[in-house]
Amino acid sequence: APEQESVEEAEERAAVLADAQALKEQAVWHAHPELPVVSSDPTATARCYFDRASAPEQESVEEAEERAAVLADAQALKEQAVWHAHPELPVVSSDPTATARCYFDRASAPEQESV
Repeated sequence: APEQESVEEAEERAAVLADAQALKEQAVWHAHPELPVVSSDPTATARCYFDRASAPEQESVEEAEERAAVLADAQALKEQAVWHAHPELPVVSSDPTATARCYFDRASAPEQESV
């Protein structure tokens, strides 16, 4: 016959299972933040301070200048990231006097034997 557990063991087992269930529920909350929040309290309410009608939609001149500077920096960083990520792209220059000389196929280069 199977051995019966004592009352203390049964209470301990119930406490351990309750803790495991609570940990599993919190793990689901963290693993799936897209799930809606479920509340059993009918008086629990929330107020969104970002899209309320009385929220100010104004931006100061300093903030606008700072935002423009940050966006310009981000654009420059993106351009340099493209340069580093794609070295096969041609180099574009806006300076008409910028020239380069190829030292490998110039007319005065010494003849080299192919292997």
